[in-house]
Amino acid sequence: MARQVFCEHLKKEAAGLDFQLYPGEIGTRIFNGISKEAWAEWQKKQVMLINEHKLSMINPDHRELLESTMVGFLFEGKDVEIEGYVPKSK
Repeated sequence: MARQVFCEHLKKEAAGLDFQLYPGEIGTRIFNGISKEAWAEWQKKQVMLINEHKLSMINPDHRELLESTMVGFLFEGKDVEIEGYVPKSK
């Protein structure tokens, strides 16, 4: 059976990640409190952010921007602003 966590992003019990995908303290926090569903949402946002801002993972400033945006999205309820992106209405 899948590991269950109380997802801080979705505010509900959900399937947890199979292993820690991000290093360090933030990675541990994600592993313990973020579901697979929320992580998948973040990954879509991350790709759009990297593409829009032409971020390079070699650049420490770019990595820092991405990490702070990720923490804001997953734990603080901040949406990711993507210029010119309009989400599909449900």
